[in-house]
Amino acid sequence: MQITTLPTPSHEEVSRVSDDTTGLVGFIAIHSTQLGPAAGGLRMKPYASEEAALTDALRLSHGMTFKNAAAGLPLGGGKAVIMGDPLVLKSEALLAGFAGAIAALKGRYWTAEDMGMSPADMTVIARGTEFVAGLPDGPFASGDPSPVTARGIFNAVRCTARHRFGSGDLTGRKVAVQGLGHVGWYLAEMLHGAGAALIVADIDPARCDQAAKAFGAAIAPVDRILQVEADILAPCAIGGILNAETIPALRVQAVAGGANNQLATPADGDALHRRGILYAPDYVANAGGIINVATEILKIRDRERFVTDKLAEAEATLDAILTQAATRGLAPHKVADDIVLSRMQQRPAA
Repeated sequence: MQITTLPTPSHEEVSRVSDDTTGLVGFIAIHSTQLGPAAGGLRMKPYASEEAALTDALRLSHGMTFKNAAAGLPLGGGKAVIMGDPLVLKSEALLAGFAGAIAALKGRYWTAEDMGMSPADMTVIARGTEFVAGLPDGPFASGDPSPVTARGIFNAVRCTARHRFGSGDLTGRKVAVQGLGHVGWYLAEMLHGAGAALIVADIDPARCDQAAKAFGAAIAPVDRILQVEADILAPCAIGGILNAETIPALRVQAVAGGANNQLATPADGDALHRRGILYAPDYVANAGGIINVATEILKIRDRERFVTDKLAEAEATLDAILTQAATRGLAPHKVADDIVLSRMQQRPAA
């Protein structure tokens, strides 16, 4: 296995990890350890190039710094990615090799599951490093973070609805859910339970059919979900979907979802604001996953109480952001960034 440190001025430390025997090529990006050890999940997907994989790791780790700070967690921001189709390339040997790279960082980075990974995979990685969370069993095991992530997003949807429509009651509200993976499915279930009318899209047609049967959801083609008419758009798939091409075609009044890095650029947050579309900053709305994982990293004994309290804090933070944004006439993403940077300035680097 080879580990190469890459010079990256925007981050504290970035490593390229490779192993010819297993076909492993990946990156570990530590954006900041100012508030504590960097924490963020491990993602595996068939990236088009190493540049694309590295860019994803850099963007996601930066987002984790802001997410952890916004959630009031004593954790910094980091992220890891592995190139390749997890259904084809993933193996215990590959995961063991990557575990060695995490161990070499000596606790500066804690990993957990993300796209293409499972609690079972975290068990394999835990054989090679102690700096892993999201395990299925153990004294502080937090397991699959998806249900908690969805709980936080559901809270964010209701909070955003209160600010945009004057009520958090979702009865009859039309919500377009992009992506029905673990998080998107749990969110759709909660929205349906709250009386929302769903429009869904996913790359797996069978998943959409299941949602239609379970929730009475309407189905939109993957390439049309961002143009459907709805009250709220809930992106729960890939990042960068709010951009110069998609924003002019949006027919919603608010956006609140679980995908990371929904804005392709900060300027896209301004574009949403100019169109009168209320945006719930993603790293505040989707903090439930890292809150769940933090119980394991921080060895919290009363996990459910910690999670419930932190989800309530996250909703209060979003409420404050949207209130300030309205009062000051600013785009919510700018207010959110200001709040996070202020919190980080109050806590000097260790």
